[in-house]
Amino acid sequence: MKVPKVTIEEFYVRNASSLGLRLLAGAGGLKRAIKEPTVNRPGLALAGFVKYFANKRMQAVGSAEVTYLRSLPKHERVKRFEYICSLKIPGVVFSRNLKPDKEFLDVAEKMGVPVFRSPLITMKFINRATLALEDLFAPSGQEHGSMVDILGVGVIIKGASGIGKSECVLALLERGYSLVADDLTKLKLIDGRVIIGTSAGVTRDHMEVRGIGIIDVGAMFGVKSIRREKQLDLIVSLIEWDQLEEVDRLGMDETTVDVLGVSVPHVTIPVRPGRDMARLIEVAAFQNKLKRSGHNPAEELNKRLLAHMSAADAE
Repeated sequence: MKVPKVTIEEFYVRNASSLGLRLLAGAGGLKRAIKEPTVNRPGLALAGFVKYFANKRMQAVGSAEVTYLRSLPKHERVKRFEYICSLKIPGVVFSRNLKPDKEFLDVAEKMGVPVFRSPLITMKFINRATLALEDLFAPSGQEHGSMVDILGVGVIIKGASGIGKSECVLALLERGYSLVADDLTKLKLIDGRVIIGTSAGVTRDHMEVRGIGIIDVGAMFGVKSIRREKQLDLIVSLIEWDQLEEVDRLGMDETTVDVLGVSVPHVTIPVRPGRDMARLIEVAAFQNKLKRSGHNPAEELNKRLLAHMSAADAE
């Protein structure tokens, strides 16, 4: 599991458009790291209370802070600016398109602290910026396998090279389901519990089919056959029949695999000539959906059999 290091530059590049960010000063400090995925308002620190200050976060300055600073004498404002910038903060964003004092911009430029401006009101900026930071900080990884959205169930199909993963995906697309990623699925952990799968940007919307080459899935099957991202609900492993020592015929033993610290349901499907693998994967996805809704056919049948056996013994 990889937890990325997030810099001000990455935050700016990824969110300049959605947050309306405009760089005003401190371009030399764009490599500064943001160490906590949230935003702080430095009002108390600017007012002189410095016993605690969240200097590892982005700082958002709104109307309250600006109005207070402008009430101070010039030399006192500069002193507060220098103190805030000396605490190695990642950067400062002035919301509501508020214009920073020239003294602040001079101090920020001198100390290499990036200063931005945003048209968003302060709370809206904080909310959006926090969501953007959480996405940037989310632990990530990847799985070698193709991901398909089957009736709302995100399924990664894994297996040895040449076992028929692409053929299964094509058959599922013909049934009206959607491709998320081909061959390699990029994963991201959200809120410590939800895993989101997506495709690498370069190969998005395309598949490699042996003997045919690269195909454009959207052009061939329509726009509904493409999904940008999907929550991971199930992993299906395709394995040659003769490589399995034992096949679970009842489905009583529910297996899981660890993905980014989260247990994900896992199904192993034996492959042999004549089996409709796409249909079996489809049924596995439906079964997963039923189990998540509280319906487990294997357990219900087991209870029925035990009840029948108890009744027979009583007779």
